[in-house]
Amino acid sequence: MRLDRYLSNAGLASRSEIKHFFKDKRVLVNDQLVRQGKTQIDPNKDIIKVDNEVIKYKPFYYFVLNKPKGYVSANEDDKYPTIMEFFSDLNIKGLTHVGRLDKDTTGVLLITNDGKLGHFLISPKSNVKKIYSLTVDKDLDDSLVKSFKEGIILENKERCRPAKLTIINKRKAMLELTEGKYHQVKRMMRSVGYEVIDLNRDLFAFLTIKNLKPGEYYELNEEEINKLNEYLR
Repeated sequence: MRLDRYLSNAGLASRSEIKHFFKDKRVLVNDQLVRQGKTQIDPNKDIIKVDNEVIKYKPFYYFVLNKPKGYVSANEDDKYPTIMEFFSDLNIKGLTHVGRLDKDTTGVLLITNDGKLGHFLISPKSNVKKIYSLTVDKDLDDSLVKSFKEGIILENKERCRPAKLTIINKRKAMLELTEGKYHQVKRMMRSVGYEVIDLNRDLFAFLTIKNLKPGEYYELNEEEINKLNEYLR
């Protein structure tokens, strides 16, 4: 792998800016000064330093964000702030959200630049479990548990997969899905006569927000990454 590409992929700067690193004698490979960006390296063996700091490059990054209200799930938006603003200082190419949460929906949102895994996790084939906490506008009827178990029919006559609704109290419930249709939770509740007034995603696959405050995120560890990749097998 070319050294200048390695440094660019590590998010240090653009390829054109990195040229100056070599001119200014800032780059070492195995503690030897290197003046050519085209120098070939082995990322798994060679130790790369810039300004005497080791530069580690990973092809893929995985984060869980506790999405707050008021932010849209998008990389850019002309009207509202986006969830990617929380990652703007990382300078990681291709970083984006896996699926979407509405502007006023909170909770677990996976962020990655691993496009293959991201696309699969939101595919109907993946059967990824999602658990939501929700609050509705009027008292919940116990008969809803059976209706969701049988599969709710949406306004466009599309039948959803069986889902598990657990009523917590008169207006609060937990909903477990293995689908990811557009605005699915709100549409399911609306089809049985309820409006969702508060919605939080508690779990995506096995991922939770842990102890994150709204707007905070954590990077997945190796065990968590391997567990996510099991969905591809």
